[in-house]
Amino acid sequence: MLELAGIIILGILAQWVAWKFKIPAILPLILIGLLVGPFSTMFSDDGNKWIEPVWNGSNGLFPGESLFNFVSLSIALILFEGGLTLKKDEIRSVGPVIYKLITLGALVTMITAGIAAHYIIGLNWSLSFLFSSLIIVTGPTVITPILRNLPLKKDISTILKWEGILIDPIGALVAVLVFEFISIGGDHGTEYTKETLIEFGKIIIIGFSIGFTSAYVFATALRQRWIPHYLLNVVSLALVLTVFVIADLFAHESGLLAVVIMGMVLGNMKISALKDVLYFKETISILLISILFILLSANINLFDLELIYNWNSLILFACVVLIVRPLGVFLSSRKSSLIRNEKIFISWVGPRGIVAAGIASLFGLKLTMQGVPNANYITPLVFMIVLGTVLLNATTARIVAVLTRVILKKSEGILIVGASEPSRLIATYLKDNNRRVVLIDSNRNNISTAIDEGLEAIECDIYGDEIFENIELNDMGFLLALTGSNTINEYALSKLKEVFGEEGAFRLISGEEMRDSDKNPDEGLFSQTDDFINISEVVRDYPNINEVKIESNEHFEKFMEATRNEIKTIPLFIKDLENDIQMIPANHDQIKVGKGFKLMYLGKKLEV
Repeated sequence: MLELAGIIILGILAQWVAWKFKIPAILPLILIGLLVGPFSTMFSDDGNKWIEPVWNGSNGLFPGESLFNFVSLSIALILFEGGLTLKKDEIRSVGPVIYKLITLGALVTMITAGIAAHYIIGLNWSLSFLFSSLIIVTGPTVITPILRNLPLKKDISTILKWEGILIDPIGALVAVLVFEFISIGGDHGTEYTKETLIEFGKIIIIGFSIGFTSAYVFATALRQRWIPHYLLNVVSLALVLTVFVIADLFAHESGLLAVVIMGMVLGNMKISALKDVLYFKETISILLISILFILLSANINLFDLELIYNWNSLILFACVVLIVRPLGVFLSSRKSSLIRNEKIFISWVGPRGIVAAGIASLFGLKLTMQGVPNANYITPLVFMIVLGTVLLNATTARIVAVLTRVILKKSEGILIVGASEPSRLIATYLKDNNRRVVLIDSNRNNISTAIDEGLEAIECDIYGDEIFENIELNDMGFLLALTGSNTINEYALSKLKEVFGEEGAFRLISGEEMRDSDKNPDEGLFSQTDDFINISEVVRDYPNINEVKIESNEHFEKFMEATRNEIKTIPLFIKDLENDIQMIPANHDQIKVGKGFKLMYLGKKLEV
């Protein structure tokens, strides 16, 4: 009981540490597992592990093949959740570089890493290509923490983000297929006969057919409301486990393939209830990952680590980082708009993630139990690549970003909270003046309208934390809260300004602040006499932004006075001689302008 409770507590603690220090969770999870597992044998009085996953006659958590079964079911749930996130529309909409990275780049990685593992480590071709298929994936759980605090160019952030999201289920599917081909081969995967190929085809057909059928049955149940909402999550959990077991009964080893296909098919159906299922599966995945990686790391023995404690393993790691990854990136980005320095940075940032380590442990266990020669190399080799790439990228990503000049010296992006008509008009003007602007709103209609108008917009609830996971917003330096709720505006500033408002964070004043100038806040925006209602009325009557050239500071003061006297005009921005745009705060006394500057204001055109 103490060991089971300890694993859960340590797992959640590792997740918290990862969140607090902005590092990939897999790093503390695996390190804790190694500490309470193989490394603990060097300190314990009896030479046993502090946590022994497999029952060895005197201690241990899982007797017989129980650990293997627990890992199989856990990986099935994790892969199903990964399959739910893969949308075909997203693959179509991503740029050609991302599409090539998840296809051509994955193929190059599999071939070159397989060749390297065969000739450097000495694995047979089957195990070499299993190893290479396992290290295809990067994954958002390792990419996001590394890049979260790097203000990179948007194109680079987008490429790394979408590669991590899309390659997870694709890499898992490839690894499952390679493993199944090995496991059904004659003489432990070293000979392939006609019967072997027939058996492999059977696995593929059954895995795909059960996966597709189950997805459509579940979709029908959701659309017909056969499942009450309070049972939705537990029914989906039971269904995934049922699909995995049934597929495995019809064709041994087809269960993982079936759940990946089921997740992919469901994820591409337009069913509103799936959002709740996905949230639940993400929570389950976090818990399972926390338990799983401590168990899997603890299950490794010192002997397994000694297998890779040599120069050959270091050479293989260097080959993966310095040859395999760059080759895949450079071939995938040929004839693209990326320059050489950007390609070098993308080549450097390729940490392997949770899917790679989890599936490697599962397949390593299975093949070792089947008696496949050298199968015990798979788990420690993949763990070495995972830990090595995560540590390397986490410690050097900023240095390499500076050296390759892909890091932004100043965060010039503007994040606007609220996507109503005034926000969209202001965002359009800023976008037309070469500023990157992103709108966030929980109102789906506002977001759809903004996207239709050619603006970047994200449906997002600021009371949640998902916005902090969006590495494409790393170049945001200005925060403007423009909603109709002063409570939301104040909350947005208090929560988001440290991350997205380092250059300036502002909000519209409230009606009460407008009526009492003594209450005007320092972070007030545009005007001391205009709240959301006023700005909405001006946009309704005069939906245009005007520019006027300023002759002197006195001229500027006169114009600002005119905007206060004219209820249908609101000052917005100042543009200097270098065309840099500066926000006008509600209290504009500290703004200094010179001849040739321009004042942008909303509403009725004035003559001063």
